Amino acid sequence: MSGGKSDNKARERVLGAVRRALGVRGGENARLAIVRGRLENRPRGPVPARGNLAAPGRVRLFMQMAAGADATTERVKRNEDILPAVEKFLAAHDLRHELVHGADAFIAALDWGGHKNIRRREGVARGSDEVSLTRAFAGVAETGTLVMLSGPDNPVTLNFLPFSQIAIVEAGDIAGDYETVWQRLRQHLGDGTMPRTVNWITGPSRTADIGQMLLLGAHGPARLHIIVVG
Repeated sequence: MSGGKSDNKARERVLGAVRRALGVRGGENARLAIVRGRLENRPRGPVPARGNLAAPGRVRLFMQMAAGADATTERVKRNEDILPAVEKFLAAHDLRHELVHGADAFIAALDWGGHKNIRRREGVARGSDEVSLTRAFAGVAETGTLVMLSGPDNPVTLNFLPFSQIAIVEAGDIAGDYETVWQRLRQHLGDGTMPRTVNWITGPSRTADIGQMLLLGAHGPARLHIIVVG
């Protein structure tokens, strides 16, 4: 028996036990109506007042909160300023001018011809890649969080394998709160459609599981540099 079939049977056994414990048979109209109503009406969760700011305030708060989570940030005015900011980050950390990025059209349209000293590869990240360049779907001001959608444009491995991640987010894509981002995502992709993963990234990866000692880079990049454009 293949692993996939075995896993499916095990999952069905577990879910079946839960259904029996709840007395659910699958035809309960009241329960189905509750689920359908929630999916159709999409109730908004609590929204902290902290992120309820006009656009300039949202950007400032986003950068402040991201820095508080140990990310570094830089604000640039134009797309033409992005690659110089990337070069500055690489030089500041004595990193090779090499990076990996996905098939994102925004990244592809940057002036790579004018920055030929940056060697780049398009595709998924490998364990040997030191730096990734990604573009965020959105930012969340209330927590300084980046929202990354998986797919060929920005493969999910870019968020986890390289030691350093450089993320681009446009100032106009920074929302005040999480609920606004979920609403934008539904509008962007259409009802009933989601990418395989939506990663919410607040600062570099960290853990304090071992001896309560903070360790950066445990499950992903130890450095996160955010370039805010516009």
